[in-house]
Amino acid sequence: MAWRSCSMLRLIGEDTLWSSVRGGSRWPHSFQQKCGFRKAAKKPDSKKMEDCGPAHTESVEAAVQRRTSIPNCDRQPPPDSQPAFGQLIRPFLFTVGFTGCSFGSAAIWQYESLKSRVQSYFNEIRADWLEKVRPQKRGDIRKEINLWWNSLSEGQKTVTGIIAANAVVFCCWRVPPLQRFMLRYFTSNPASKTRCLPMLLSTFSHVSLFHLAANMYVLWSFSSSAVSMLGREQFMAVYLSAGVVSTFVSYVCKMSMGRFGPSLGASGAIMTVLAAVCAKIPEAKLAIIFLPMFTFTAANALKAIVAMDTAGLLLGWRFFDHAAHLGGAMFGIWYVWFGHELIWMNREPFVKVWHDLRTRGGGNRGGSV
Repeated sequence: MAWRSCSMLRLIGEDTLWSSVRGGSRWPHSFQQKCGFRKAAKKPDSKKMEDCGPAHTESVEAAVQRRTSIPNCDRQPPPDSQPAFGQLIRPFLFTVGFTGCSFGSAAIWQYESLKSRVQSYFNEIRADWLEKVRPQKRGDIRKEINLWWNSLSEGQKTVTGIIAANAVVFCCWRVPPLQRFMLRYFTSNPASKTRCLPMLLSTFSHVSLFHLAANMYVLWSFSSSAVSMLGREQFMAVYLSAGVVSTFVSYVCKMSMGRFGPSLGASGAIMTVLAAVCAKIPEAKLAIIFLPMFTFTAANALKAIVAMDTAGLLLGWRFFDHAAHLGGAMFGIWYVWFGHELIWMNREPFVKVWHDLRTRGGGNRGGSV
């Protein structure tokens, strides 16, 4: 298994832990030995064939396939059938459409949240009165869970669902009957017949426990800063869109270089979160968690990460999906500098249309926010 190393960072002067992803997530090479990217089987010696007889003529590839529980995924196409760039039209349209739907849904979510808060203000007064006259529910475990949940920050509560989804997908990889389905829909590969839906699903997919733990720790560490900066609705839109955008960048680079292979992991989306926070707070002091005496700014850390992935892409390093890393980082930087003003700050006309539709469908009950 191939995974990326993670260097844990923390913000000086605050309790928030920072983790710079020196990879953290997408594996273009880890499946190559399991998914058909093997050396050609050597021709058997004719003398040995005569001695062994037809019962031992099974090819090396067939023997390896028989020994592994993971079915073959899409193989690298031969030179005369290389995928054309025209096959990226649908992934491009999917990227644009999904990104638009993500931010549109986030705008509606924020509208409904603000509306419900106004209504819940009066409900809380009634709930407080009922809480005094109603007998308390028993259960130490439930009380501990509630205390733990209430102790979390808004960002940590937001990413809890993402972490749970990644854990469920990780468990699905351990079910042998599902592995062919997982290879098709939870690994992204431009040479595959299924290219659009895996662009999103692969960002929730991990096959190694260390791979999953490292990525989720990074996401958990940066969640408080990112959500406080963007808000939970905008954060979810950025995170989901980043996963698709980074995968599309990976598709383009793989097609350009003719290097096809499956990738998976959340590092593209996590790199967007990391880059957005570092670009928004470039002067923040970071330190390696195991070496707190060495400090550096968030801007320098981001430059180092981008430089490493750029070198890996230009030099043809195939251990990580460096294109997905760079795509996620560039999307995060672009969104903080331009995307927020271009997309999120111009959501008012869309929200007004939703408000009119909701009010028209529910009469005056919709109210105004």
